[in-house]
Amino acid sequence: MDFRIESDTIGPVNIPVDALWGAQTQRSRQNFKAGNKMPLDVIRVLLIIKRSAAVANWQLGKMTKEKSDLIVKAVDTLLRLENSELRRDFPLRVYQTGSGTQTNMNVNEVIAHMAKKLDASLEILPNDDVNMGQSSNDVFPTAMNIAAIQALRNVIDEAQKLTDELKNKQRLYWETVKIGRTHLQDATPLTFGQEISGWVSMLEHDLEFINSTKDSLYELPLGGTAVGTGLNTTVKFTEIVNTEINNYYHSSFNVKNNKFYGLAAHSAINAVHGTLKTLAADLLKIANDVRFLASGPRAGYGELNIPANEPGSSIMPGKVNPTQAEALTMAAVRVIGNDTVISVAASQGNFEMNVYKPLIIDSFLESVSLLTLTINGFNKKMIAGMTVNEKRMGELVDNSLMTVTALSPHLGYHKSAEIAQKAQKQGISLREAALESGEISESDFDQWVDAKKMTMINPE
Repeated sequence: MDFRIESDTIGPVNIPVDALWGAQTQRSRQNFKAGNKMPLDVIRVLLIIKRSAAVANWQLGKMTKEKSDLIVKAVDTLLRLENSELRRDFPLRVYQTGSGTQTNMNVNEVIAHMAKKLDASLEILPNDDVNMGQSSNDVFPTAMNIAAIQALRNVIDEAQKLTDELKNKQRLYWETVKIGRTHLQDATPLTFGQEISGWVSMLEHDLEFINSTKDSLYELPLGGTAVGTGLNTTVKFTEIVNTEINNYYHSSFNVKNNKFYGLAAHSAINAVHGTLKTLAADLLKIANDVRFLASGPRAGYGELNIPANEPGSSIMPGKVNPTQAEALTMAAVRVIGNDTVISVAASQGNFEMNVYKPLIIDSFLESVSLLTLTINGFNKKMIAGMTVNEKRMGELVDNSLMTVTALSPHLGYHKSAEIAQKAQKQGISLREAALESGEISESDFDQWVDAKKMTMINPE
């Protein structure tokens, strides 16, 4: 036989003989087959919660030291596994019960079976022992918040590294003059360093938004149990579990909050993801600017040179594409889409419980992972190796008509506009048109129409 038989409250179930899960996990495997598997980041946090609960139950005299130690040992054994090994016994899908109950039971069952492998003489029960003092309804959202805050550190780190690299480019090109563009049309000059400074400020603000909202994730709904009342648990138990969690993560999670809010709403995750959406929107703008300014190399803007990371075409030899920008923009679009998913899902807290929990945390973690990895690639494989084509920038400034703006204070708006229109219609330079107008001398034109002065990098 390649299966064993276990029973739950519904009846007997056939389970693969070498699987560590039990009957409830097996039923979920059979009933729900759509979508991604539950993120292992969530599984690992749930394991830590179960470990902490076992310690608390022993300290409060609810569980023997032997049982507590065995649960701790089982969890530690599982935590040492690589992701590929851990996934083998945590096979459930995101699209399951909206409370995450089946994943909570998957964790309970695997711990119990691992404990049996380690010491068959001491029975550990999934519900009565591993889940003692808990409910899926408070444990799963607790894991959501912890997993979210842990993952956020990665994207914050990568966004900061990108900001730092852009600051290096800002300093390097602070005095490199180029033409500005508004409405996709020529505008007055600026320096490339000034243009980059706008990107830097966007990212700095995004990091401020993330950091100012992420602390709301430190509120854990642990202790609410089924509907927020705390039935079948105690305040002391919850406090000890919280202390154990904080010791493990070297963090400052707290459980002194409204549990009815914690079970029925996921406002914190929704709010924090909103800042990730803002970051994604700004990254989309930055990546688009870079790839458009690098377009060409001969039939586009051609202002930037970007690294050649891989061949860009299967038919056009020598073609180089801005692939890191493309990856980042695709990730940004997904994050913006995930924000809609999370917002709608977070609104569905019917009475005492939101039943979109797995979808919310899966979408959140996907956004963080996508941003973390694509920002890293964009930074290291595009921005770090990006240089400017100063000759091309100079040509575009010299050929632009919008430097006429410097003449307005001296000749007035309308006369200056006539000069620009004359240059455009006759296909001559602004300088030629200005001198032909008889309104300005060569020396005045050269003094007033100074592209570098127009950037105001050294205002008088």
